Amino acid sequence: MKIYDAIIIGSGQAGTPLAKKLAQSGLKTALIEKKYIGGSCVNYGCTPTKAMIASARTAYLASQAKTLGINTGPVSADLKKIVARKNEIVQSFRNGSEDNLNKVAGLDIYFGEASFKDQNTVRVEIINKSNVLLKAKKIFINTGTRPAIPEIRGISEIHYLDSTSILDLHEIPQHLLIIGGAYIALEFGQMFRRFGSKVTVLEQSPQFLPREDDDVAGEMKQILEDEGLSILTGTKTRSLKNVAKGKITAVLSVNRQRKVLTCSHVLVAAGRVPNTEELNLQKAGVYADVQGFIKVNNKLKTNIKDIYALGDVKGGPAFTHISYNDYLVISKNLFEKKSASIKSRMVPWCMFTDPQLARIGITEKEAEEQGQKILVARLKMSSVARAIETGDTRGLMKAIVDHKTKKILGAAIIGTEGGEVMTVLQMAMMGGVTYPEIRDGVFAHPTFAESLNNLFMTLDSE
Repeated sequence: MKIYDAIIIGSGQAGTPLAKKLAQSGLKTALIEKKYIGGSCVNYGCTPTKAMIASARTAYLASQAKTLGINTGPVSADLKKIVARKNEIVQSFRNGSEDNLNKVAGLDIYFGEASFKDQNTVRVEIINKSNVLLKAKKIFINTGTRPAIPEIRGISEIHYLDSTSILDLHEIPQHLLIIGGAYIALEFGQMFRRFGSKVTVLEQSPQFLPREDDDVAGEMKQILEDEGLSILTGTKTRSLKNVAKGKITAVLSVNRQRKVLTCSHVLVAAGRVPNTEELNLQKAGVYADVQGFIKVNNKLKTNIKDIYALGDVKGGPAFTHISYNDYLVISKNLFEKKSASIKSRMVPWCMFTDPQLARIGITEKEAEEQGQKILVARLKMSSVARAIETGDTRGLMKAIVDHKTKKILGAAIIGTEGGEVMTVLQMAMMGGVTYPEIRDGVFAHPTFAESLNNLFMTLDSE
């Protein structure tokens, strides 16, 4: 038995900085990681996918270069080199995080599978070594999530891909069938379409991107379809079957009509589930919901005193920036004696398709459902000078404004670096800046953000 002041299970974007903070504050700290330092973001999510998306965007720009007067010749993707570059970046980020942790005095790192023995004791199963027992007064759970695999007849008999395994493909799929139509599905779908794959996306909901307003979802769907993606909404996958070498048959129900497709690869992108089964939460008495997500209050406390859950494992928005903010909430409350809370915090979203889809605050339909009196500003990217000059006018800007206060309630941006433009509006929301102040603001010309002047000018006649 080894005694610590604090134990952290999982080295994601909340667990890693928290481990450093605890140890640097004089608390003897243990960090347990099952496989790689850095969690999903560094190893399986943001870092590797965005590195590969950059390659896909370069392929797209090269294919479009002729419209700007540049002749490039045929464009093709070398997936082995793309994956090698991605791996190099991931290894660099991972090693950097691990090296930084190893330099922290009072912090011990254990690589193995963690499970509760009781409320204060954690067993660590270390491969090829004896198991160890760790005991601490405070325990923080940051074990994250993994891809959910739906129950589909025949799925266990085919070699399907998930958002982790697809990152290490060394061949470009001839026809990639994607089960799911959310962020992960669309990012990978566009990426592999640009690499040369035929891509079919299966969305179970009758509406594409159902959380978005119809005009925003419709704009994004048109952009992807213009690139050659086939998007089927109202679609359920009934069965999957290997029919020949490199051939898989999928039986679908498309708006209740039977349809059969043959593909070379299947990517399952149908959500994620929490990594909690191996934790033996019941031994600690920690409550989880029916899906396995750990229940917490607004200060990230579980039902058991001195046990906390941070990041994706607690449910809610599964974003790196939310995980890091969870760390800040814990840190402020433990070390600054504040009363920080996750309640009512702003949650920015950004889908890294090209162009990006970024959103903050409420949508138009959410405002209407809440009975709010609003103004809606819209501007197509075809009216944005910077977009015209750079040769990409796909997308739109949209903002929801309170009719009385003139403050911004929400925004959606589809466009080149849409996430950066959305962040400008998020900061305006944080500072209570009104739309007339942005409309009349002086911004550098020509920038994408400058067109926020024009976006809010559309409200002058209302």
